Amino acid sequence: MDSSTALDAFSALGQDTRLEVFRLLVKAGPEGLPSGEIGEALGVRQNTMSTNLGILLKAGLVRKQRDGRSVRYLADLDGIRGLLAFLLEDCCGGKPELCQPLIDRISCGR
Repeated sequence: MDSSTALDAFSALGQDTRLEVFRLLVKAGPEGLPSGEIGEALGVRQNTMSTNLGILLKAGLVRKQRDGRSVRYLADLDGIRGLLAFLLEDCCGGKPELCQPLIDRISCGR
């Protein structure tokens, strides 16, 4: 990931609704959620939700897939990994053991 892509991701997450959507999709796991369900869960109108989902898509933090007549949104784990790798690229001045507690904290199942 380069600086420009990372800035897009941070910009996308720098708004309350989009941050809530992102966190909701991370919690939903690999099944994701239909767009209507996301809007209902957060109390956001459909057109506003569509705009916010589009921004998260462009930033590479979520992805979408057709589910019959609706669209299901999922957290893009590759995008999240890329952003975390960008942030931790030069972690701890070449002493990876210092970063291990942080890595353990953000790892699934720990």
